[in-house]
Amino acid sequence: MAIFLGAYTFGMLGASLFVGLLTYITYKLLSNYVHKWIEMKPIPEIEGTYPLIGNALQFKANPGDFFRQIIGYTEQFKNHPLMKIWIGPIPFLILFHAETIEVTVLNNPIHMEKAYAYKFLHPWLGTGLLTSTGDKWRRRRKMLTPTFHFSILTDFLEVMNEQAEVLVEKLNKEAGKGSFNCFNHVTLCALDIICETAMGKKIYAQSNHDSEYVRCVYKMSDIITRRQRMPWFWPDFVYNYFGEGWEHDRSLKVLHSFTSNVIYERAEYISYVESDSESDQGMRKRRAFLDMLLKTTDEEGNKLTHQDIQEEVDTFMFRGHDTTAAAMNWAIHLIGSHPEVQKKLQQELHEVFGVSDRPINTEDLKNLRYLECVIKESLRLFPSVPFFARNIGENCNINGFKIPKGANAIIIPYSLHRDERHFPQPEEFRPERFLPENNVGRHPYAFIPFSAGLRNCIGQRFAIMEEKVILASILRYFNVEACQKREELCPLGELILRPEKGIWIKLEKRTQVDRP
Repeated sequence: MAIFLGAYTFGMLGASLFVGLLTYITYKLLSNYVHKWIEMKPIPEIEGTYPLIGNALQFKANPGDFFRQIIGYTEQFKNHPLMKIWIGPIPFLILFHAETIEVTVLNNPIHMEKAYAYKFLHPWLGTGLLTSTGDKWRRRRKMLTPTFHFSILTDFLEVMNEQAEVLVEKLNKEAGKGSFNCFNHVTLCALDIICETAMGKKIYAQSNHDSEYVRCVYKMSDIITRRQRMPWFWPDFVYNYFGEGWEHDRSLKVLHSFTSNVIYERAEYISYVESDSESDQGMRKRRAFLDMLLKTTDEEGNKLTHQDIQEEVDTFMFRGHDTTAAAMNWAIHLIGSHPEVQKKLQQELHEVFGVSDRPINTEDLKNLRYLECVIKESLRLFPSVPFFARNIGENCNINGFKIPKGANAIIIPYSLHRDERHFPQPEEFRPERFLPENNVGRHPYAFIPFSAGLRNCIGQRFAIMEEKVILASILRYFNVEACQKREELCPLGELILRPEKGIWIKLEKRTQVDRP
């Protein structure tokens, strides 16, 4: 009997401790939430904000409708320095003015940590350069920066030229046959480029449209975007049992298996070559980012682990093809919609190449100045990444508004780039805005397609190089005509800004006589 009572008493004590701990945690969470709610009350917000669920029920399910909804809010509050929304119990500041962005988020080391929504990328990308914070991010950034040196990037030009040639051959079959959607053609070309330059692996995506890896990249992006907008699916146990947890894990297995196998194969190859000088002469492959990751060391001489390398390779794959592909597709539409711009581009191409069909070299890239202006103006109107988000690292004050530590800040480049103070008549496509003489005096944070400040995109020079090569290759051989009006494009604000119905164009082959 005493044993029974002792066990009962012990069980009751354990249950009481559990209930007490749960009550304490709930109290702390609610206290923190109420504190933020009260302190941030003066910040302009949309109507219909409710306790705990915030504005979540107001958001559109369709990514295109959701993106237009957010852009509509920035237009509604454009005369305010910022606004806020609540997604569940988490407050998000919406920033779309250069001055506010510079002093509060992108240029302040206190606010370098990525926002809460990035945690849903962790199962895929781990805590690599995109998602890591603090000392790990600083060490990793320092280790990886040399791998993006211009002298190394030029090694990848051969791959870009080869894949551009494959793309031109595919587009040649569409020329003169009416309108077609070029979005997937360009995207698969970008995927072939990033696979070979990042991993040293040819996947022939332009030839094999049914790649399981390609399908899972798109599937995972779609799954993550939906979860970010639905706070009721943020807890893992709810998502796994009632959401898309099974599909998420299935796609994740394919993605990780692919990159893990590539890393293993490349490491084995490098080890074999280094141990055999004769094979080194006869079997040398092109250099890839992966090769440098396998060899790089930190200040103490420590190499990256297999897990570290996989995080960075997965990050390169994620950020290295979708963003660039989207940028090139938007540019193709804008060029095809503005014949006068296309004519100037082709004149520049003639000055650089004449009627030669030779590959593009590094000197050519420097001389394609107007093309770079076109790329930048395209990125202004349609930035590849629709949102950047940061966690506010300490209590601060923005234009008289108190911002508590732990709030999230979302930067909207699409709205920022349409600020009339910096870009008069912002909806017009005018590449001349980015000529050197027209850049003078513009706020340094008015144009941030690659983010800015301490956590700017490490691969932006790689991206601009690739976009120049692909767009120049297309325009050397074809005249482009857009088949959609801009209002028909319907941008989808997912992880990448994509057109809902693709990019439809017509191509006409250029002959040597056509070239000015």
